[in-house]
Amino acid sequence: MASLQEYFAKHRPKAVWHIGDRVFGRWNKIPFIGTVGNDNMISELEGSRVSIFLDLPIKYNDKVYEIIFVKQKEIKRLTSMDDTEPLKLSKAGSIPAKRTK
Repeated sequence: MASLQEYFAKHRPKAVWHIGDRVFGRWNKIPFIGTVGNDNMISELEGSRVSIFLDLPIKYNDKVYEIIFVKQKEIKRLTSMDDTEPLKLSKAGSIPAKRTK
């Protein structure tokens, strides 16, 4: 029988993201840019998830989120602001502001 150290080395999920990695993606169809908090597995049913500290808060269903949890495959590494082209955020003012009267 293998030792516990060998067992967990073989069966433990491998982290893809590290604390402080800059990432971007979409959460509930809302584009975001943020920093990775951690990459861990809560349960085998849910799989691995990554906590993201958002640069700007997101308001969704009348609740404001500053930290979100996403799957590993739902985010991409941000190496420069040019990487945000798929989100159409590369130019300032690309997201129209809601006008009020």
